[in-house]
Amino acid sequence: MRERSEAAEADQTRPAPAPRPEIETFTLGPFATNCYLVRGSGEHAARCWIADASFEPGPLLDRVRELGLTPEAVVLTHAHVDHIAGLFAVRRAFPGVPIWIHEAEERWLTDAELNLSALGGFPVTGPTPDRLLRDGETLSLCGEAWEVRHTPGHSPGGIALIHHASNTAITGDALFAGSVGRTDFPGSSFDRLERSIREKLYTLPGETVIHPGHGPSSTIGRERDSNPFVYG
Repeated sequence: MRERSEAAEADQTRPAPAPRPEIETFTLGPFATNCYLVRGSGEHAARCWIADASFEPGPLLDRVRELGLTPEAVVLTHAHVDHIAGLFAVRRAFPGVPIWIHEAEERWLTDAELNLSALGGFPVTGPTPDRLLRDGETLSLCGEAWEVRHTPGHSPGGIALIHHASNTAITGDALFAGSVGRTDFPGSSFDRLERSIREKLYTLPGETVIHPGHGPSSTIGRERDSNPFVYG
């Protein structure tokens, strides 16, 4: 009896596990772009974010409807065409849903030259953004805090979204599993990207799971130890 009582007391004093957002991956369009459905936990878990909106976003939108979720925002990791081509489809499915992007790419959604779609011969534009994000600000989804970290290099306004409570990061096209984002585009810079990865991403705990814009997930520790483009 005493042992059971001590065990019950230990259970009561043990800290509750940190809230972990639910993240579903949808690999969409001709560039196999990872777009994410991010759900919070707790009493307001019926609200969500859409992180990036590529070509042919139907499966992602169907999942939002299936779960009965209300999108609070489309949060863009950056504004290259393969991450924004589905924005009008998202707006048709969920009228008025706000679009958030880093302030350095405020004009990219409506400029086919800047978002690189004109370069490919198929100009694509999106709605104007509703909110401009800045490095270090905190966003809230279902009462849970996400930090915005500016990670320029692949593009001037690239961001990562960090959920510190669960060691989770959505890294866009800055850092991939075993690779990094291209830096041969207009507005790209390998030096800036390397600095972003070292200062904004590799400083996260090694167990942090990264959800990149392309390819499989990884961890900061794995990339810091073995990524052939930017060693820790």
